[in-house]
Amino acid sequence: MVRVDVDPVVPSAEVIARAARLIRSGRLVAFPTETVYGLGANALDPSAVERIYIAKGRPAYNPLIVHVADVTAARNLIRVWPEEAEILANAFWPGPLTLVLPKRPMIPDAVTANLPSVAVRVPLHPVALALLSEVEIPIAAPSANRSMLLSPTTGSHVEKSLGESVDLILDAGPTPVGIESTVIDLSNGDPVLLRPGTISVPQIEALIGPVATARRISGPTPRASPGMLDRHYAPRARLMLADATDVPSIVGAQRRSSTTVGAIVIDAVLEGANVSRLPREQLGYASRLYGALHALDEAGCDVIVVERVPEGAEWLGVRDRLSRAAS
Repeated sequence: MVRVDVDPVVPSAEVIARAARLIRSGRLVAFPTETVYGLGANALDPSAVERIYIAKGRPAYNPLIVHVADVTAARNLIRVWPEEAEILANAFWPGPLTLVLPKRPMIPDAVTANLPSVAVRVPLHPVALALLSEVEIPIAAPSANRSMLLSPTTGSHVEKSLGESVDLILDAGPTPVGIESTVIDLSNGDPVLLRPGTISVPQIEALIGPVATARRISGPTPRASPGMLDRHYAPRARLMLADATDVPSIVGAQRRSSTTVGAIVIDAVLEGANVSRLPREQLGYASRLYGALHALDEAGCDVIVVERVPEGAEWLGVRDRLSRAAS
């Protein structure tokens, strides 16, 4: 494993070419997107895709997102491209929106958990776009961490989680969005939200009309999208959610029991070590959440108490990540 620093705005052409050669040869490259770091492999090579599952310890029923350089490249992978896909792609790509659509046969079943649809997006990060432009093939890239654990927002997070399983890590510093993309299923007619993110349902509904919410699936049933497992995005520490008024007493009780406890708060009145205060603004909170959880894990916390975030559609993605992490 090699971790290479790259400029997040103007990445080295030499480094990008090296990463593209590895992808084309079936190897694994971790790279930044605007959401989190992805563990990339040639999406058209079943053996390369299998390396992703092995490196992550990922169950075969949890599919991958395929990243492409532009809308044209996305259409080339899709059997049916509805009007809603065109509208959303024009509005939000490049960006943190994934669309699930009927796939063409060129996409291996290993990418899609043997389902007839594929999740695809165009990422909004100069390093990711440079790599996709150079490699000229679609890249399957789930988050670059062990399955169900905390997603990485820096290259060092990738290194600590996956180590020698990755051939190259392109480290461009912290990712700006900080949580995974919104996922909308357009494969069966009516739009369905599979995973919330920083692009909210009201933003989408303003363009294409009503969006339903997918029912939760349990057990080894194939999911149409990543991010649908009951437990996901979890730190090593046990995560507890609490109202702002209850956070001080819960943290105090944990401290008195000699537990190493951390906290993530917005409004709660709390002092002491291992307390991270995040902003009362959804995008700022999301961009810093995983970094704060990683830091508390690294500080050796056994329990992390997280103040519940505000209600509202714009916070749905953050609430989803915290509820699954606390599952």
